[in-house]
Amino acid sequence: MDLRALPIPGLRSIPGLAPRGPRAVLELDLGHGLRTGPPRHPLEALRARHAPSLRAVGDGLRRAAADDDVLGLLVHVGTCPLPLSVADEVGAMIADFSQDKPSIAWTATFGELTSGLNGYRLAVNAREIWVQPSGALGLTGVHLGITLLRGGLEKLGIDPEFGQRHEYKSAADQLAATEVSQANREMVQRMADAIVDDTVARVASRRSLDAADVRAAMARAPLSAADALEAGLVDRVGYRDEVYAHARRTWTPAWEPTYVHRWAQAQQGSASSRLGALHQRHRPTVAVVDVTGPIVLGAGSGSQAGADRIGARLREVGRDDEVKAVVLRVDSPGGSYVASDAIRREVLRLRESGRPVVATMGTAAASGGYFVAMPCDEIVAQPTTLTGSIGVLAGKMVVARLLDRVGIVTEAIDAGPRAGFLAPGRPFTDDEWQVLDAWLDEVYADFTTKAAADRGLDLAVLEPLARGRVWVGVDAHERGLVDHLGGTRLALERACGLAGLDPDDVRLPSPSSLEWLQRLRPAESSESPAAAAVVVPTGPEAVLERLAASVGIAVPHGVLSMPLGLTSLG
Repeated sequence: MDLRALPIPGLRSIPGLAPRGPRAVLELDLGHGLRTGPPRHPLEALRARHAPSLRAVGDGLRRAAADDDVLGLLVHVGTCPLPLSVADEVGAMIADFSQDKPSIAWTATFGELTSGLNGYRLAVNAREIWVQPSGALGLTGVHLGITLLRGGLEKLGIDPEFGQRHEYKSAADQLAATEVSQANREMVQRMADAIVDDTVARVASRRSLDAADVRAAMARAPLSAADALEAGLVDRVGYRDEVYAHARRTWTPAWEPTYVHRWAQAQQGSASSRLGALHQRHRPTVAVVDVTGPIVLGAGSGSQAGADRIGARLREVGRDDEVKAVVLRVDSPGGSYVASDAIRREVLRLRESGRPVVATMGTAAASGGYFVAMPCDEIVAQPTTLTGSIGVLAGKMVVARLLDRVGIVTEAIDAGPRAGFLAPGRPFTDDEWQVLDAWLDEVYADFTTKAAADRGLDLAVLEPLARGRVWVGVDAHERGLVDHLGGTRLALERACGLAGLDPDDVRLPSPSSLEWLQRLRPAESSESPAAAAVVVPTGPEAVLERLAASVGIAVPHGVLSMPLGLTSLG
């Protein structure tokens, strides 16, 4: 007999025996995406107001898996507007929940004449997969594009002059090459193959299928809903109302749907959670520091990772005696060599304080992004994370012919023999090429030497893995460039393990969604939290950068930038 049903006075005051209300089925709607960190400026806060945070979803699902009042989980995959690394992290959360409770992932279609790989990789972590009768399974593989701009630039009268270290540092190729090099083609092909191999292995394991059958289905894709069902890639074909009706018939008819993050918020507001929050104040703290976007000198603006801002945040963490470990969350294509080196120094100083630092990599942690992650005690990457790219490029765009073509007259006035070294109005001289080449060699030697030392590898072992080559996480793990495959939760567990802490008994402060507003106060010194403020992007440069990104062209922000021009994985 359920004691909660008995009319006993004072029953409500007995913990665990309060009368049970409607039981819950949690919903996770990925249609609005997920926030991986706090908004950095008002525009970003406005755009993200309907998107739950990745952390709130993870915390909610972990708590719900042990709550008897939660019956199951319904995941609306939708178009799954998530980067592949984030989709995999959410998929791991769903898989953990599904070990204890039933779950259904449903969608109208996994791609409509487009790739549905991201969404399907996520969906296979649920116990059941549903797709609409008119839908399809676009498990078509991975498409990566290489874009070379030199021909178009030359027609405009712009002559790119770039040097690189070494053959795989194809960010320079996008600007200066006239044809795709064998090294570039080999690198990008391996990246695509590795993601397909990992996808096939995941699907085969989760769906209890033979890998050869999954590859055969991929070769026939896009598959109709009926064909996907016959191939064992989905469990049922039906519309949204049929999914929910099935859940009511199968789990129990008496339940109310609620979003995962809303359910978690309600639990935090309960009396027992308030007592838990009081206890949590006395728990050891694990700090999370984000390095997101191109790495630049100064404070950075908008989505940039400014070295001054990141350094201020790391020093702030280092002064907090309550912080016992740190997770460095890196999602960056790289950028400035000097800025990356400054951040690396702050990471090393934090480690010198005796606190472990574990890096977790997102979609990309390459070149400068790898530079700031490599000094951490351990590195966690997703299987599809773009990482490595240990190399360097530098040069300039010579616009002399363009100016002559449009009738613009310029005259250089220099004071100093190399004052016009990087001026765009003329090409490099032989002497200047020697200077540039010497500097490229120096930076490359510094990068590889530090990478070998940080990763505990002989330079002779590390250098062949460098040469500017981008690796996906699964290949980087095999070669010792990263330590573990997983996401933020695994990074937290590893940081706690190194610090001798229980990951379920630590305080993990949540950054405020109004953090950008709190940091508008003028800083008292470079040690003030306000020194970590982000500058809101303005001006034509921000607009041009977004336009370039929309057509698959990334703007390099420094000599440690990863190869450019890789289109999405769709």
